[in-house]
Amino acid sequence: MAQPADVSPVPSSRRRELGSDSARSLLLTVLGEFVHPRGEPVWTSTLLHALGRLGVEEKSARQAVARAAAEGLLRSERVGRRVRWALTGPGSALLADGTERIYSFQREVAPWDGRWLVLSVAIPESQRQLRHRLRTRLTWLGMGSPAPGLWVVPDAGRAGAAADAVAEAGLGDRAFAWVGTDAPALGDRAALLRAAWDLDAVETRYTTFLAAFTDRRAGTDDEAFVAQVQLVQAWRRFPFLDPGLPAELLDHTWPGLDAAAAFHRLHAEWSAPAQRCWQGLG
Repeated sequence: MAQPADVSPVPSSRRRELGSDSARSLLLTVLGEFVHPRGEPVWTSTLLHALGRLGVEEKSARQAVARAAAEGLLRSERVGRRVRWALTGPGSALLADGTERIYSFQREVAPWDGRWLVLSVAIPESQRQLRHRLRTRLTWLGMGSPAPGLWVVPDAGRAGAAADAVAEAGLGDRAFAWVGTDAPALGDRAALLRAAWDLDAVETRYTTFLAAFTDRRAGTDDEAFVAQVQLVQAWRRFPFLDPGLPAELLDHTWPGLDAAAAFHRLHAEWSAPAQRCWQGLG
């Protein structure tokens, strides 16, 4: 499982430690927060300055931009001696989907109707890449796997999205799904939850998130820019890790709600000064 994100300010002494993978992740957050909402191209120098403020060396920053272009997320346009970048259709769609999930996650918790979606899909051991791709999609939907080839989520409304994921993987003829309530007399619901999701690890990450950000302050526009990007960086993993289980399935108060409240409060507080910093980078 991925380790908790480093949510502390990035000192200059750590700049060399931020390689291309970290640079790419930060670039996507910057694109999602400052480029995608505007719908306008951005100069290479602006991206380099932004990533530089986040502790990324220029070489790694350029590699991250080039990688995003190679993946079809960005396209370049030369204007004289300068180059600017615009999001492609797939790039905009990726960021829009991520933004919707990040900002809606844990915002509203509806009462549970008691129904589960259960999906069985068989993938040969030899097709590891396909299995990984499907696992990524189903995990993003909040589904957990308590046993090989079996996926569950206490939300029947995700059946359509799960069907799309299975169809895109070309596994429609190997999948079966059911929707219904569980049978209390058979099995241990708590054991099912532990097998499907590592809830202890997710709870620890929430505790780390709250400790890092609850009392954090940003006195300048530059500090707000760094704080907001790091805030989103830390929060963006939770929709992938936390299945968003209904309160009826949890035996104690889940810290995700407090973490979500802190995220939205701080994002709103830092948004205006962070945007001013971004505008000054051009």
